[in-house]
Amino acid sequence: MFFKIQRIVPVLLLIGTLHSCSEYQKVLKNEDVKAKYDLAQKFYEEGDMKRANRLFEQIAPKYVGKPQGERVMFFFADTYFQRGDFNMAGYQFERFVKSYPKSEKVAEASFYGAKSYFELSPRYSLDQTDTDKALIKLQSFINMYPDSEYFAEANEMAKDLTTKKEKKAYEIGKQYNKLGEFDFTFLNPAISAFDNFISDFPGSIYREDAMYYRFESATQFALNSFDRLKPERVKEAQADYNALKKQFPETKYAERAEKLLNKLTSDQQEFIQEKEAK
Repeated sequence: MFFKIQRIVPVLLLIGTLHSCSEYQKVLKNEDVKAKYDLAQKFYEEGDMKRANRLFEQIAPKYVGKPQGERVMFFFADTYFQRGDFNMAGYQFERFVKSYPKSEKVAEASFYGAKSYFELSPRYSLDQTDTDKALIKLQSFINMYPDSEYFAEANEMAKDLTTKKEKKAYEIGKQYNKLGEFDFTFLNPAISAFDNFISDFPGSIYREDAMYYRFESATQFALNSFDRLKPERVKEAQADYNALKKQFPETKYAERAEKLLNKLTSDQQEFIQEKEAK
């Protein structure tokens, strides 16, 4: 008896699946909007977002301006999100917010629209257009819905994206700094990149690193400069050292920074001696 039941259950599941597919194909092809609506909602509740999405796509234009339109448009947007199509999800949630600004779902739609762009944000080394867009959407949500249940999650996502942008800006400076080891002309862009980073991200977790590498770039730039430019650039590099030590007295770069400062001091003394000898 047990083995018979074991054989029967898969058969019943197969029959149920075939019936569901047959019903879906039948409803998909006919013009009965109510039947499509009911089946789309059934699939949505069961988690079958692919078929629910296809049906909602067909009926969404039919419900514009009708009482069920709000519900249809929200579910339609959410099926895209649940399927991982974040481009379309972001677009459809934005449409929902614009179409139903007084809906009780507007805060949730705003959040998931912003989260869609968050999911599209690439790793820090790539173009950050979607990251910028997500930050704008998240900040707008945070400002408009401070009491939302999604507020904390939105803040965390905004923090993650800001850190990603900081990482990209910092790595640009680091890349120029590295290239400067082989080509002196890259050191000035490195200094500018670190200046921009320090100005744009005053509270960054990479601030200490940026200040050190700004000093390192400025030191190498000064040491490789023409004699007539060297005194001013040495002073600038020394000022960077003082700024680093002032803000980070126990900096992890202390030993390396001291060695660079000694090079600057030694080079400065040699320059003065040569000038006096002339």
